[in-house]
Amino acid sequence: MQAQTGTTVSAQAMAGNTQSADVTDLSAEVNDQYLTFIMAGEEYGVDILCVQEIRGWESATPLPNAPSHIKGVINLRGTIVPIVDLRQCFGLEGIEYTSVTVVIVLKVHTDDGDRIMGIVVDAVSDVYSLAAQDMRTAPDLGSAVNTEFIRGLVNVQDKMVILLDIDKLLTLDDVPNVSNLAEQLSKAL
Repeated sequence: MQAQTGTTVSAQAMAGNTQSADVTDLSAEVNDQYLTFIMAGEEYGVDILCVQEIRGWESATPLPNAPSHIKGVINLRGTIVPIVDLRQCFGLEGIEYTSVTVVIVLKVHTDDGDRIMGIVVDAVSDVYSLAAQDMRTAPDLGSAVNTEFIRGLVNVQDKMVILLDIDKLLTLDDVPNVSNLAEQLSKAL
């Protein structure tokens, strides 16, 4: 599933395209759905209930004196939405945005109320239905790396997917503190 420039995909449309990580009888289990996306060849996931829509990359209006990971803001049907480059937050090498680069618009719950924010990712991957018992906790990397925004790790089709807690990750004041996450996790795994 890839969003082309100028297109929008709703969360309801994505929910119909699910794959199960477990081929056993799922009717007895409680499963959550996760939208997964790719960054630097790794797959990450966010709770699909937080996803408002997926948009192709479009230029954002830059904000003066904003940190480099804040790409600016877009006007989304009258709502001003800050856009965060998740690659920069994770300390990954920057890339040029292409036709498969997307913005995932998310509803984030904060202490100050709900916020709508967008994250720039390399590409959208899939939607998976995952059971809580299949999830593993993030490895303890000590105080060197903040992993409190990682909901868990899960193996899906022979690949590791890092499930993110966007409510903790996208608190604007804390976003820069996740630098070098991908590098540290790959060393620990």
